[in-house]
Amino acid sequence: MCGRYVMSRATGDLLTHFDAKEAEGQARPSYNIAPTQDVPIITEKLDEGSLERRLLIARWGLVPSWSKDMKIGARLINARSETILEKPSFRQAAVKRRGLLPAMGYYEWQKTPDGKKIPHYLYSETEDLLAFAGLYEFWPDPSLPEDDPERWLLSCTVLTTTAQDSLGHVHERAPVVIPRDMFGDWLDPGTTDKADIQMLLDSVPEPVLTPQVVSSRVNSVRNNGPELIEPAPPEEAE
Repeated sequence: MCGRYVMSRATGDLLTHFDAKEAEGQARPSYNIAPTQDVPIITEKLDEGSLERRLLIARWGLVPSWSKDMKIGARLINARSETILEKPSFRQAAVKRRGLLPAMGYYEWQKTPDGKKIPHYLYSETEDLLAFAGLYEFWPDPSLPEDDPERWLLSCTVLTTTAQDSLGHVHERAPVVIPRDMFGDWLDPGTTDKADIQMLLDSVPEPVLTPQVVSSRVNSVRNNGPELIEPAPPEEAE
């Protein structure tokens, strides 16, 4: 799964990396992003005959348009890529609203035989910025009037898949990472056929990520800073 991650790049850097034309809101750098917090997401839409790629700010935890309230989002921070085309919570977004969540890396906790949970930071040694496959939704808050600018909540979820042997010892699930040469394919709003989307998911290559044991300070969302992704002190790494 993906329960915490890192994204410390500035908005301008993200626009350049993802070849996006505009940003609606500013990305807030964080070394300890937790569910229900606001995160940057890259989307693409057809505007007057041409594709427009944008950076938006979304709440992490997908709230389906039919939901009665936003509380469901806390349980939908991840979506299993194997079932997004079937599950009611995700199937509409999988067809119409696919996005990319920029990340430098993510945290995962490895369970040991004695019951301990060892935090790891997983990152790429060759790519300083990753793109998690995501879905997004717009949810109308029924408690607000239709003309209220705060009525529509934009929310998102991170797709996960079975972790391969290189990462499976840390956790059995891992985020789906979209390589740069597949950004356009994943974001393309013209791809709406379920078979084509499944084929696209099946073609995503396994990422090469490095797991690194980090300090238990990351366990608290109150802690936030570049020291969190540094190797754990010797006394914690043992």
